[in-house]
Amino acid sequence: MVGQALKEIMPNATYVSSTQYDLRNHIDVNYLLLEIRPDAIIHLAAKVGGVKANFNNLGSFYYDNIMMNTNILEAARRFKVKKLVSCLTTCIFPDQIDYPLTEDKIHLGPPHKSNYGYAYAKRMLDVQTEVYRKQYGVNFISVIPTNIYGPHDNFNLEAAHVIPSLIHKCYLATQNNADLEIWGDGLACREFIYAADIAQLIKWALKNYNEESPIIFSASNEITIKDLVGLIVKEFGFKGKIVFNAAKPSGQHRKPSDNSKLVYYLPDFEFTPIDVGIKKTVEWFVKNYKNLRK
Repeated sequence: MVGQALKEIMPNATYVSSTQYDLRNHIDVNYLLLEIRPDAIIHLAAKVGGVKANFNNLGSFYYDNIMMNTNILEAARRFKVKKLVSCLTTCIFPDQIDYPLTEDKIHLGPPHKSNYGYAYAKRMLDVQTEVYRKQYGVNFISVIPTNIYGPHDNFNLEAAHVIPSLIHKCYLATQNNADLEIWGDGLACREFIYAADIAQLIKWALKNYNEESPIIFSASNEITIKDLVGLIVKEFGFKGKIVFNAAKPSGQHRKPSDNSKLVYYLPDFEFTPIDVGIKKTVEWFVKNYKNLRK
């Protein structure tokens, strides 16, 4: 998803997918860098999913992500890559923490149990970035986006994050004239950022951000899952019954972030409003339903 958004603004870069190289295998990663010899790397590779996928795959989410991160950073060091930007996630932050989330709170406690395999692997990416900078003097940095959504997302109901999952569920409920069931009570709050915005910010970071500490990419605007569902059903014109299943996990109740560092650097950056982003995403989903990841 983010890679596709980057292609729109960085068309001359080389893009690599998991179908070409297994980044969990250090030999594949070495072959990749030997073939391309990049001056810079934007590390977006990850095994990701929503609450259900994380809960059911704690071990594999940890292993796949820790191996990808370890191999990519080590190969980038050995091949003397001049700049590396790694993409973290807000789920690396502690479950019990004083809000808002800031870059200095990452390691102040364990992450939420619903996704701690993935979260710890991503947290170690922050550690690896820091210790490589200290020992080897490399210009490796990391960014922390809030929940990303947009065209080219993974809409598979078993693995999708919240927005693509809700969009796909609402589409099916509309098509089948059925109830729309939502995991959780709908009261959990999240911050979302449109993929095209993240692409612009990553491009900026690649050229301009060189601090050891990560930087949070966020508009710092929360929305409840209930209100998010309202935006999605509006786009589909869904008139059926919406059922919030409180017996299912909701994940963390809140994890609001502080984007002060980003605002310091880019005070005039304009984020895509959530209603506009949802509209664009739903339109793309409907247009590309036959061929998208589902």
